Amino acid sequence: MSKKIVIDAGHGGDDPGASGNGIVEKELTLKIAQYLKKRFDELGIQSSLTRDSDITLDPTDRVEKVLSFYGNGDDVIVLSNHINAGGGEGQSVTNKCITIKAKL
Repeated sequence: MSKKIVIDAGHGGDDPGASGNGIVEKELTLKIAQYLKKRFDELGIQSSLTRDSDITLDPTDRVEKVLSFYGNGDDVIVLSNHINAGGGEGQSVTNKCITIKAKL
């Protein structure tokens, strides 16, 4: 079974995510998502981006966008990338761990 990947660049638009020292999470998550898309294309792996620019996606829009590409079958992997600043409280869930080395 061939896998299909939806790459979700966390935050965006009105939601900058974490920031500090001149770094804004939404900008880095978009760069990471664009890199991943390019790399998956090079490898011949079908993939799509939830956003390819600095737009706002509320949680409902984000889920609808994810589902619009390939549905929710077992052949679909969703990578939602975030860069946590640390020190906060929250939940982190990992269903599949993929190590990717990239020069950004």
